[in-house]
Amino acid sequence: MTSYRIVGGKRLQGDISISGSKNAVLGILAAAMMLDGPCKIENVPDIVDVQAMLEICETIGAKITPCGEGTYEIDPTNINTYEATHPKVKNIRASYYLLGALLTRFRKATMYMPGGCNFGTRPIDLHLKGFRKMGAQGTRATDIRDGIIRIVAEELKGAHIFLDVVSVGATINLMLAATKANGTTVIENAAKEPHIVDVANFLNAMGADIKGAGTDTIRVRGVPVLPGGYTYSVIPDQIEAGTYMIASAVTRGDVTIHNLIPKHMEPLTVKMLEMGFNIEQGDDWIRVTIDDGVEPEPTNFKTRPYPGFPTDLQPQATVLLCQANGLSRMHENVWDNRFQYIPELQSMGASITVMERIALINGPVSFCGARVSALDLRAGAAMVLAGLAADGVTTITCANRIERGYEKIVEKLRAVGAEIDHIPDDEEHIVSDGDE
Repeated sequence: MTSYRIVGGKRLQGDISISGSKNAVLGILAAAMMLDGPCKIENVPDIVDVQAMLEICETIGAKITPCGEGTYEIDPTNINTYEATHPKVKNIRASYYLLGALLTRFRKATMYMPGGCNFGTRPIDLHLKGFRKMGAQGTRATDIRDGIIRIVAEELKGAHIFLDVVSVGATINLMLAATKANGTTVIENAAKEPHIVDVANFLNAMGADIKGAGTDTIRVRGVPVLPGGYTYSVIPDQIEAGTYMIASAVTRGDVTIHNLIPKHMEPLTVKMLEMGFNIEQGDDWIRVTIDDGVEPEPTNFKTRPYPGFPTDLQPQATVLLCQANGLSRMHENVWDNRFQYIPELQSMGASITVMERIALINGPVSFCGARVSALDLRAGAAMVLAGLAADGVTTITCANRIERGYEKIVEKLRAVGAEIDHIPDDEEHIVSDGDE
């Protein structure tokens, strides 16, 4: 297990460049498994989940060739199995995109139930219901045995699919399955997140016929062949960008975040302006500052599907609200149990009361360094932010969970003045014994 040690109270100042989108690239890698020729993917972040996905793709026969920093050539032409049963399938949620990819390639798909962060019930029933509409069998809950999903479709055909709940995962998975299906598939009440658009753009660049991604109705006309042969660059990571925007804010810093898409950041930018932070922006950068003597104003956040405020920024934004001068509210409308990190913040001095899906945050809080745990990827990022703002030393255990979604987070923060280090396992063990 990796741990971080942060000496808080340092004002961050400088420039941070954002890596490729974790959520987009995982869908794109699965989509690449459907191609009939090689492709090259640029701006691939070097994070744990991506490395796991690359390894899974290799185990089913894809040839993965690194071509310099952040670039890979993907050749799926020798894939000869529809079974994705590598143990790492259980570790990342996005591995379920291989269901749609393998189903449209082989008309069969077998894989373990996916894993990922544990912050509430995350069924895949919408995915399976959509596959069933397209002619697949083995798509009912009773067909999943011993944690393995087995789907077969004698013919995968276009269908009209209405998603009962807006779901990013189901939207992408059904879009993948429809890409080589016979006929046209219409997905209504589709999710609109930027990474859905990016997956669709990738597939279109490789020969697919997808229209409407980014709206609530997506139309996919199935094509028999996806020739590939092109180079595609992944969009910047919206959540990483938001995390560093908040890092500048909670340290009263002056950080310019580069290689982002300002439009994607608007749900956060609007709230930060409301709180009293200064936001300057250009074509691909945002600078976050606050005037001397200004205390951030309290506000309310509500997580919603895009273009609403993203649930993946909820824990980080809660840390930001701890700095506000008054009572703020955080409404979590996406996941059941995404406030499980709150006791960790309370151990650092936060005054937060949770009532079902609402957290009441009383600020301002002077965080004190403490020993806390990264309970999941984004909760771990919140612990980093709290540690940066805290007086004293914060130790974050299970920090490897943070590295599932943040490329070189320690190095990027150190470059703008943070005092943050990895703690080797043996040293962390000694510190742990002393604390106890």
